[in-house]
Amino acid sequence: MILSTGMRTDIPAFYPKWLANRFKEGFVLVRNPYYKNQILRYELNPNVIDVVTFCTKNPWPLIPYLDVLNDYRLFWFMTITPYGKDIEPNVIHVDKAIEGFIELSKRYGKNKIVWRYDPIFYYERFDRKRHIKAFEYICERLSGYTDTVIISFLQMYKKLEKNMPGIFPPSIDEQVILVKELVSIAKKYNINPKGCSENPKLKYIGLDMSGCQTATVLENACGININLDREKPSRSNCNCILGRDIGAYNSCMHFCKYCYANYDIELVKKNYNLHDDNSPLLIGNVEANDEICDVKQLSNIDKRLRLF
Repeated sequence: MILSTGMRTDIPAFYPKWLANRFKEGFVLVRNPYYKNQILRYELNPNVIDVVTFCTKNPWPLIPYLDVLNDYRLFWFMTITPYGKDIEPNVIHVDKAIEGFIELSKRYGKNKIVWRYDPIFYYERFDRKRHIKAFEYICERLSGYTDTVIISFLQMYKKLEKNMPGIFPPSIDEQVILVKELVSIAKKYNINPKGCSENPKLKYIGLDMSGCQTATVLENACGININLDREKPSRSNCNCILGRDIGAYNSCMHFCKYCYANYDIELVKKNYNLHDDNSPLLIGNVEANDEICDVKQLSNIDKRLRLF
């Protein structure tokens, strides 16, 4: 089973001690976001957890606890974007994020950490030229510390019209112009540029559209064979296998204006105050009317000899 920690919140940035406690105790409880009284119980054991995947903007709080995860295969996505405090209020400075990325790369290897430059959008202070300048600045510093950058454009939805008036994703024609530049820069620094469910037109200007977290990516990074009969891709238009996530929506304190996982800032603050590092749940504790269900967990690793 692939265990994910980053689709609903940024656990390394805000809940590192809790995560370490869960691995020490050997299990975690996850409240079903759609049926609030159903709680799923996962065993945290390297015999059934094939890979633990992270998606974070700030790994520094978790780094002191990483020895707890020494028996596990880890794969990292780290988002580094240059928008500033008006868009990403609690995100660490780009330079500090780059230092954290390099720290992880040195510790685990450059094939186990991917840089995400996403979401890409335009507004009054960020046009094509600004993105090109920022992208090259980060590329130059990450060269030699990763093999891959994921480029993804903002998906516009109603909440953003309220939270971020004046922002907009580039048109398809503008995306082509920008991506040509970004692809050229990435390759200049020996970084493979990939697209995340982007317009197929971008494939023809050098953007690798094979997927961000595919079975092949995880296999090559971790030296394993994954049995796809057990682990299917997440969406029909996506080759990625995202695994089971142990986070919770409305709990990320970065407060990025474009965030899809936070619906209400006041609820985020409330949930954060309900967090207990010693609870098996990320937010709150088990209540009297909750039903705990053990999840059937199977390893997806094919034990046959890997020849590459």
